[in-house]
Amino acid sequence: MHKFAKGAVLALFSIAITACSSSPDEELKASKTSPDVLYSQARTSMELGNYSKAVRSLEALDSRYPFGPHKTQVQLDLIYAYYKLDDPASGIANIDRFIRLNPTHKDIDYVYYMRGLVNMQSDSYMFHDMLNIDRTDRDPKVAQDAFKDFDRLIKSYPNSKYAYDATQRMQFLKNRLAKYSINVAEYYMKMNAWSAAAIRAQSVMETYPGTPSTEHALEIMADAYGELGQEKLKENVLIVMKANYPDNKKLTGK
Repeated sequence: MHKFAKGAVLALFSIAITACSSSPDEELKASKTSPDVLYSQARTSMELGNYSKAVRSLEALDSRYPFGPHKTQVQLDLIYAYYKLDDPASGIANIDRFIRLNPTHKDIDYVYYMRGLVNMQSDSYMFHDMLNIDRTDRDPKVAQDAFKDFDRLIKSYPNSKYAYDATQRMQFLKNRLAKYSINVAEYYMKMNAWSAAAIRAQSVMETYPGTPSTEHALEIMADAYGELGQEKLKENVLIVMKANYPDNKKLTGK
């Protein structure tokens, strides 16, 4: 790793550790604070955008007053605060605990929505986004999890106020997952594994239809079937391509 980049990462990590830690005096003070005052402090911290401080107050509430008057709202606030702190591991842990303990809560749709957001957050790389670096070749596990979270929200709570945004995010995730499969298919082509390339490209057509990667999937299938001597299959692919992408260079020769 470049020295500057490594130093920057270490510095950010150090700042995050410092921000999330609390002194013994702070812990003693929190232990003597009433749940109402402690929750008020947490809400004020969140409104000011100081999510590290909010988490300390909320965690204190959660551990000292697990059956207090704000117990479920504390858990919901913790989920959001960890999301804002870009701490997906803690976010998912709190989300799964909430779902386990409160499966019929009136805001359970929000919790599933947040699960999708947190998993999307795990799949994103801030510095890659800032530098416009394409990293759709990375492991798609958390992107797949996010897709499932949003899908569950939409199917279980179709009238949720979060359903529309979840649908939009699912389309983004479909595009990302389709592009990942295309990258895998291209790798198989480089390795002359034509059958594997064709199968992977076909999976894009079946699993992620209508995404920007569909046209390229057809191109890969046509090339792979050609290399395999499957002229009938190649011809069928070209017919589909002609019907949907008549200006494709494989058809026009341009």
